[in-house]
Amino acid sequence: MGPKAIIAPSILSADFGQLGPECSATISQGADWLHIDIMDGHFVPNITFGPPVVSKIRSHVEKPLFARGRGTFDCHMMISEPKRWVKEFRDAGCDLYCFHHEAAVSSTAADSPAGISSALTSPAEMISYIHSLGLRAGVAIKPKTPVDVLWPLLESSEPPDMVLIMTVEPGFGGQKFMADQMPKVEALRKRYPELDIEVDGGLGVGTIDTAAEAGANVIVAGSAVFGAKDPAEVIKILREAVDKCA
Repeated sequence: MGPKAIIAPSILSADFGQLGPECSATISQGADWLHIDIMDGHFVPNITFGPPVVSKIRSHVEKPLFARGRGTFDCHMMISEPKRWVKEFRDAGCDLYCFHHEAAVSSTAADSPAGISSALTSPAEMISYIHSLGLRAGVAIKPKTPVDVLWPLLESSEPPDMVLIMTVEPGFGGQKFMADQMPKVEALRKRYPELDIEVDGGLGVGTIDTAAEAGANVIVAGSAVFGAKDPAEVIKILREAVDKCA
């Protein structure tokens, strides 16, 4: 049996005018994690939240009691310089810091927003650094990035805690699910039966079976949950689809 289903609604689809209460309500409706999309306007052509917003949301949602527990803040860092912001988001309440492989291969090793460094970081160094600050580490890849860039990381002495396969081009919510990304999920699940594999983009009642059958267990759904008449029922359907395939 694979890892348990984890449903992580994306707050990008929440009502920003009621963000704290909406996040709290989503957890009470059965969600496990909250997926928090952080965009800087450089790595992707959109801007979303910074640490102060995450800190405010944290005041509405209790910290998880254990790793992978309910209330986990899964921060998806769609930013061009991910190492700069690890401490800031940890202090704001992040539990899992998921950076993009594409950014980490070419960004500065500076470890603060105002820091200066001529050195570059790397995905392996990022994982180690995130762990050193007491956070879980995730690595995300865009649709055009081959999955085999992840093998050296996953087979290292300090692998990531989660891999995120984007099923849309990152940057905006409401896009159509890219089923052609499922071979990446299948390859990951075959090689790493216990790995948390997250999928993000276009997930909902109509696409969950495809993702679950491929082996995804961490499901990011935005408008499918926050826009539903009965969010609890949608969360239940998503969970049952994953559990059926585990």
